[in-house]
Amino acid sequence: MSDTLSRRALNRAMLDRQLLLRRSKMTALEAVEHLAGLQAQAPNPPYFALWTRLHGFRQEDLANLLLDKSVVRIALMRGTVHLVTPSDALAWRPIVQPLYDRSMDNTQFTPEIKGLDHQEIARTARKLLGERPLSSAELGAELTKRWESAGPSALVHVARALLPLVQIPPRGVWGKSGQPTYQTTGDWLGAEPDESLSPEAMFKRYLAAFGPASVQDAQAWAGITKLGEAVERLRPELRTFRDENGRELFDLPDAPRPDPDTPAPARLLGPFDQTVLSYADRTRVICDEYRKVVITQNGLVKGTILVDGSVKGFWEIKAAKKAAALSITPFERVPKRDLDALESSAHRLLTWAHPKAETHTVHLVL
Repeated sequence: MSDTLSRRALNRAMLDRQLLLRRSKMTALEAVEHLAGLQAQAPNPPYFALWTRLHGFRQEDLANLLLDKSVVRIALMRGTVHLVTPSDALAWRPIVQPLYDRSMDNTQFTPEIKGLDHQEIARTARKLLGERPLSSAELGAELTKRWESAGPSALVHVARALLPLVQIPPRGVWGKSGQPTYQTTGDWLGAEPDESLSPEAMFKRYLAAFGPASVQDAQAWAGITKLGEAVERLRPELRTFRDENGRELFDLPDAPRPDPDTPAPARLLGPFDQTVLSYADRTRVICDEYRKVVITQNGLVKGTILVDGSVKGFWEIKAAKKAAALSITPFERVPKRDLDALESSAHRLLTWAHPKAETHTVHLVL
């Protein structure tokens, strides 16, 4: 019979694997791989994610990895852009491809692209992107020269769904701006996705970063279904548990599962932090009531505060040329020692993110 893990035990395991029990001495590259990538639909959240997890993290530590192609920005899990190593990009894109295939039939662009040869659109887009990097607007304008009946955005949607497109620098480089510009992995990395790799290895990577977890949790993280068969093939290699509701959980045998009473320091998690996005059952880190505030209806995810390992509020920065301010809004009463720790951390984060501002102010909205 499987052992039962309490919600608090699951929380401490997650914090440990997400490098949130203590700051790690990993390099930025090691952390990106260990964490199974970072959600990166906006340019700056990966930097905040690493700042709160690593000792002495500097913006250039990650920016340089983008510039030398040690990490890439590519649409992967959950249909969103992630920052991952090239090897993970090439291994995982084919596994999550069913998500992008389905998007052809349930998008606002479906009426425009119905009846068109999607593969031919993708081949044409690949050829165009092989000539030079293109923005979405540029690629759409080129594609409409051949498919005049469809709008440029609809045609670009087909290309994004069927091709492994990398957002190349300066997109994602701290302090740089501008719209995404794309190349295929073949043009940017000199390698195409490896369709021979199985989802079993991906599931084990998920467990290493987020476990113990259920099949449904992993499917929520990846954005795909039918992982159950792969997990069954892995079952002899894994440990099984039950949560407090009786759901079966899987884990790597030697993965860390700290004592549930292990102290958890107060933390600032950045916007779109994967910790609050990577489970079907997110109650190990955030209750349903708070989740509805943190994750907005239009898909934005606020920066959050962790107190005793769980989301207890949110934070946001407002900055101008001369002044930068960070506000912390708790959802409930927070112990003074944790508020003091959050305020101290907020000052450090604010000066790190906006070093040229003349004033840095932290507000507690109580």
